[in-house]
Amino acid sequence: MTLTLDAPRIVTARPLLRVAGVTKSYGPVQALRDVDATAYPGEVLGIVGESGSGKSTLLRMMNLEEAPDRGTYTLDLEDAPGNLFDLDRFARRMLCATRIGIVYQNPHLGLLMTHSSSGNVAERLLVAGERRFAVLRDKARAALAASEFPLDRLDAPPIELSGGMQQRVQLAKAIALEPALLLLDEPTTGLDVSVQALVLDTLKRLQQERRITMVIVSHDLGVIRTLADRVMVMRRGAVVEAGLADQIFQDPQHAYTQQLVHAKL
Repeated sequence: MTLTLDAPRIVTARPLLRVAGVTKSYGPVQALRDVDATAYPGEVLGIVGESGSGKSTLLRMMNLEEAPDRGTYTLDLEDAPGNLFDLDRFARRMLCATRIGIVYQNPHLGLLMTHSSSGNVAERLLVAGERRFAVLRDKARAALAASEFPLDRLDAPPIELSGGMQQRVQLAKAIALEPALLLLDEPTTGLDVSVQALVLDTLKRLQQERRITMVIVSHDLGVIRTLADRVMVMRRGAVVEAGLADQIFQDPQHAYTQQLVHAKL
């Protein structure tokens, strides 16, 4: 008797995020040149490069804060059809309020510094349409707890908090509605080393527990190595190398990537 074994099935996931051919100029300065990027469900994509490489500009594009001169941006979500750059202002705002979270390098860009920490999180819920006070309070408290913010400081305004605590409030605000995509722009820059480690541990735990797709931008290769599954290296507005994080750090191919990695080592 001969047994016939079925060939193993190859399961391919569709990217949650896909950016294609994105180009952006500011006068004579070309910030992005035909940039392509993908991020898969539950994956952490790290983007590295020196200041002026275009990585933060690309992240702002992903948060629909800016439109490119040309290019497309899609999310594999039922409520995000077509090229997101073509959405009107209201549709962009609602999509970012409900499906995309962001943590900025500068907390002043993401927070109302004189409002309470819980009020900052509730503000995001209000934009999405929630109006019940008890629900706002409970969801804000839950999001702050998930970001490991001390709950005895719920009513403290961010202006009275340390940089690390401000980042936790930003993170709580970003995850309050369980977004499909979380964007992180240099989230540990300016923090003490011990505080950086605590913030990175929180991000790793949230990603593992919630399987949030993340895109993190940083000039710090240690941060990217800690969090990222795949890495894109940018220089002068273009992607010069991309691949699995282990491959990029252990066997970089492009001379610029080799320079970055060796400088870190």
